[in-house]
Amino acid sequence: MTEKITHFGYQQVDESEKARKVEGVFSSVAGRYDLMNDLMSGGLHRLWKKFTIEQSYVRPGERVLDVAGGTADLAHAFARRVGPAGLVVLTDINNAMLSIGRNRLMDSGTLTPATQCDAEKLPFAASSFDCVSVAFGLRNMTHKEAALAEMYRVLRPGGRLLVLEFSQVWKPLKPLYDAYSFGVLPRIGQLVAKDAGSYRYLAESIRMHPDQETLKQMMIDAGLGRVEYFNLAAGVVALHRGYRL
Repeated sequence: MTEKITHFGYQQVDESEKARKVEGVFSSVAGRYDLMNDLMSGGLHRLWKKFTIEQSYVRPGERVLDVAGGTADLAHAFARRVGPAGLVVLTDINNAMLSIGRNRLMDSGTLTPATQCDAEKLPFAASSFDCVSVAFGLRNMTHKEAALAEMYRVLRPGGRLLVLEFSQVWKPLKPLYDAYSFGVLPRIGQLVAKDAGSYRYLAESIRMHPDQETLKQMMIDAGLGRVEYFNLAAGVVALHRGYRL
């Protein structure tokens, strides 16, 4: 049986190989993931995540699923919003990242489930959550359409899907952004995380990710309505929001 081909950054790889390669990237950088995010974005990632929380309209008592939640920045903020009557479930496919996120939540006194699972095959019943979020995780998924369909499936009617992801920067800034992404990021990765290759993949994966309008259409195709997006930092990052109507 011939394997289907997909991309891992700029490389063409078998679909089965991509999952293993992405696993290697995040297992390698997990311990320095938060520090690298601060260094790469100048701390802006915290503002982008705060904006995502605000645009989620999550209220006390609601149920939230944080997909590919990594070190639990969003899950922790959502837990404060839903309060003791609500529920937040943290998921990630990578055990190293999930372990850091789970420990962070426990250290802060936040008791919430943490489940290792594939976003393309979520182990939750249909219509289980009022809000689903995925921050900086969608671009690493092999079958993005399948993942979006799964997130739609587990949303309740009226529920919201929030996708925070790197996107296409404003064209006049592209040369400067490219120079930073391919020249500076791998060097920071080597100095701080002892891993230039993973941050080279990061830069490449951003370029291979659908642009703002394409992702909007993908969300519509998955069944979501009232889909809109907000460009942040001149399009370096975009927040997409859609509803299960």
